[in-house]
Amino acid sequence: MLQRAEAERRNRRPAAATRWERGNQQISLGDCLAEIGRLDASSIDVCVTSPPYNIGVAYNFHDDRMPKDDYLAWMANVGKEISRVLRPDGSFFLNVGSTSVDPWIALEVARAFNESFTLQNHIIWVKSVSIGSDTFGHFKPISSKRFLNNNFESIFHFSKSGDNEIDRLAIGVPFKDKSNISRWGHKQDRRCGGNVWFIPYKTVRSRSQKFDHPSGFPVDLPLRCIQMHGKENAVVLDPFLGAGTTLVAAERLGLSGVGIELDRLYAETAVARLEAEVASCKKKK
Repeated sequence: MLQRAEAERRNRRPAAATRWERGNQQISLGDCLAEIGRLDASSIDVCVTSPPYNIGVAYNFHDDRMPKDDYLAWMANVGKEISRVLRPDGSFFLNVGSTSVDPWIALEVARAFNESFTLQNHIIWVKSVSIGSDTFGHFKPISSKRFLNNNFESIFHFSKSGDNEIDRLAIGVPFKDKSNISRWGHKQDRRCGGNVWFIPYKTVRSRSQKFDHPSGFPVDLPLRCIQMHGKENAVVLDPFLGAGTTLVAAERLGLSGVGIELDRLYAETAVARLEAEVASCKKKK
């Protein structure tokens, strides 16, 4: 309740900023459809985003339990706007998950975006995996006599034609058997890592360690997506910016980005993270 009150107080401030520029990134406060509508057609190279899943997450302002038909219609409209601003050879990476009681929702959301795009790659993001008696990564446990813990989400890679060339080796892995390098005529010790990405969540003990946002993804996720897109000087978009992870990744790669966020508290958190990232990048130069 205190956090909600603070968020409401911030959103009532009369002369507060609604646009920020930090480093190579721009953040807009507002509704995603309205703000995407302000962007020029074919002005974006790659979009990486994770919209609300409509599973009851406690956001400050967004209702995450919309009637399903309304929610899917909204997602389809967002897809149309992203398609309008995306270049013909652009890539759109959609991260979305399901729940045990609604295992179809991720696929239904993907289907809604399929009205405007072609599904080119379906990537499984593994947050936690058990190998033998050991476990790697972090997951949110559930108490159930019916379901297993849900340790993965989907990343749907959409493009307009389904024919986009991608940089598979930018996110590739070294060969285990080094003889394969010369035996198969490879130019470097690098091969495609496949469509299962193990990007572990770190264990968090407080909301501040999640940047005061109830859901999000690690920086490595948008980093991989942008690198896989493989275009130099790409312009990045995240219409559901949240705490700003996508733009942190874009800044780290030296790229320009645009982020849109409805909630002022989350937007200001993203601004603070970008300020820290810009300072960190300057120190490394």
